[in-house]
Amino acid sequence: MFIQRHIQRHQLPCVLKVYNRFTDQQIGYLGNASEDGLMLISTLPVLVGPDFELQLRVPLASGGHQFINLTASCLWCREDQTPGHYDSGFMLLQAPREYDDFVRSLRDFFSFRPANASA
Repeated sequence: MFIQRHIQRHQLPCVLKVYNRFTDQQIGYLGNASEDGLMLISTLPVLVGPDFELQLRVPLASGGHQFINLTASCLWCREDQTPGHYDSGFMLLQAPREYDDFVRSLRDFFSFRPANASA
């Protein structure tokens, strides 16, 4: 089990909705993301232990959404600092290449690099 995360996560509160990909119901919002996992912010606590079939709906510049399907296991859930909200940590079990591209895009967008720095 992960005790300490090795990859910095990027904060995304209340921007990207996370859905149960089979029931199409919103579970919460993406709180942060890394190659190995994600944090979900929800109004109800999430059951720790079982695997979840999740779907991110990432808005596209051309309109519409890109659907990214994930299988993840909930490792922990705790009450958020915001009353009536819960944070849940998920370890990814299955994620498509599009998820890795999504995380890389977030990292590039939220990283500050000098103008003359090479990639």
